[in-house]
Amino acid sequence: MTGLSLLPAIIVEFVGSALAIILAFIALAYARALAKLQPDNFIWGFLWYFSIAMAAFSISRGVGHIVRISLVHSGNIETWYKLAPFSGGFNTMLMISVAAVIIYYHKGLAAYKAIRTEAEKLAVANQKLASNAEELQQLNSGLETIVEARTRDLSQSEKKFRNFFENSKDIVYFCDINGHITNINNSGLKMLGLSEHAESINFHELFNDPAVLDLYLTTLREKGFISDLEMECVGSDGVPRHLLLSANAIHDKRGNIIGCEGIGKDMTRLKTITEQLINHEKMASVGEMAAGVAHEINTPLGIILGYTQLMLDDFESGTDTHENMRVIERQTKACRRIVADLLKFSRQSESVKSCININTIINDVLSVTEHTLNINKIEIIRTLDQTLPDVFGDAEKIQQVFINLFNNAQYAMPEGGKIIVTTDHDESHIKICVRDTGSGIPATIINKIFNPFFTTKEVGKGTGLGLSVTYGIIQEHGGSITVNSPLSDPESNEEISGAEFQIILPIKTLNPSTLL
Repeated sequence: MTGLSLLPAIIVEFVGSALAIILAFIALAYARALAKLQPDNFIWGFLWYFSIAMAAFSISRGVGHIVRISLVHSGNIETWYKLAPFSGGFNTMLMISVAAVIIYYHKGLAAYKAIRTEAEKLAVANQKLASNAEELQQLNSGLETIVEARTRDLSQSEKKFRNFFENSKDIVYFCDINGHITNINNSGLKMLGLSEHAESINFHELFNDPAVLDLYLTTLREKGFISDLEMECVGSDGVPRHLLLSANAIHDKRGNIIGCEGIGKDMTRLKTITEQLINHEKMASVGEMAAGVAHEINTPLGIILGYTQLMLDDFESGTDTHENMRVIERQTKACRRIVADLLKFSRQSESVKSCININTIINDVLSVTEHTLNINKIEIIRTLDQTLPDVFGDAEKIQQVFINLFNNAQYAMPEGGKIIVTTDHDESHIKICVRDTGSGIPATIINKIFNPFFTTKEVGKGTGLGLSVTYGIIQEHGGSITVNSPLSDPESNEEISGAEFQIILPIKTLNPSTLL
């Protein structure tokens, strides 16, 4: 027999089959270690399953070759023919498994890469989300700080304007388009004599003059604001007040007026003082004129009276001529009393001044007039300061002051009442108040009562010079006299009828001439 021996090939096949099995299990162990080291790694996972398939294929293939070599060379080739189909079947099945694993490797790898890419994107997104969450937290923390600061500023601003609204001495009000007050501060309520439920009050109804109200509404409609509008209003207490009004219209988003907000300054006192100053100047002018007229009339009146009294001696008593002379004498004396009052008012009459005590003068006057007052159901209440210092003045003229005041109080209380006389003093002045419970003085004439010849009495019951003379005497003594009506009850603080004359006189000084 010629030819090459197959022994080397059989040895190589036998050893190679054994080595294939050994190397397959070594690879399987190594792949197992890698898979344990990185369980999430797709490559190591694939190698692990691929090594399992290769190990099974190597066993099937290697064992098949070893068994075939052993059976063929041991003379049991028939047995191998029986086993060969099974060996081939196993080999084919395992080869298909390995091929399937290899084939799906790419798809699995692509899926792994896609999942890994999405996972990386998701990780990036998570990082961004975490970063954004951190920024949002920081922004939220900063936002809370900003909100706290803004809230604090807003609270301080609200408190500031609330204090301005509540503590302002002027009227601060808000009202709707129809004039109904929606909000008003306490000064406004007090000034207008309104209750706390001022929502039911219509601000437009407080205007005394319809023309001023029309100007107020027209200007608000045309300009959107109005400033320094002088208005006279009467609150629910019926007391007239003068306001200097400034207001702004409130618009909605469409520009329609839905209300207004305004501030009103009470000018009543300033207006009263202004009127008093004007009245004072007028009184001074009237006084000068009265003094001139009185001097001019006084002389002819004296001549008429003298001649009349001389002529009375020429006619017998009881005759018509004698009676006519008496009438002339009485009327002439009446004219001289008026002239004397005019001179007192104009401070042209002579004064005899000395240190006098006002309490003593008041008691002297009341000792003469109190009986008559009591007959007319008028009660006298004295609250006199026993430590009242002296003043430097003309006792007779000061007595005339109180006689005039008591007479006026009596006239104001025809059905009786009370006259309360109080005296008080401070370091430099004494204060005398004569108060009655009469009908009071209407607001329309209160600024005229000191005018000469102004009177509300019937013709023949007064010349209208009493308060004018009183005013002149007080001015001559360096003092002042004011009147208040209606009055406020000191206990209930409610408004009551009556009038109160308040006289301020300077206390006696070392240099009395300074009072002249």
